[in-house]
Amino acid sequence: QVQLVESGGGWVQAGGSLRLSCAASGQTSNIGGMGWFRQTPGTEREFVAAVDWSADSAVYADSVKGRFTISRDNAKNTVFLQMNSLKPEDTAVYHCIVGRSIQNIQALGLGFWGQGTQVTVSS
Repeated sequence: QVQLVESGGGWVQAGGSLRLSCAASGQTSNIGGMGWFRQTPGTEREFVAAVDWSADSAVYADSVKGRFTISRDNAKNTVFLQMNSLKPEDTAVYHCIVGRSIQNIQALGLGFWGQGTQVTVSS
């Protein structure tokens, strides 16, 4: 089992920035990647970004490319999501996920999930 604790959500005006963090604990030796999804009420979770835990590789949803940057701190088993130029449509609950690979994370959403942190962007 892996436990995830997210932080950094909040309220921001359009054009502003927020930085999300997600720290993993427990059985972290098999981490292949970590990432973020987001969800609004009545919709399915939407992939945002994922980073490989060993290779210098990351993937992003088209909707956030050029605005969001995912990074990691392997020593602290923590992943970050720097969100710039935020738009009202970025408003959602952002969930952290840890899995065996970024492919599994992006395509299947396979892994352990965090509880989520609310991001609200006002126009």
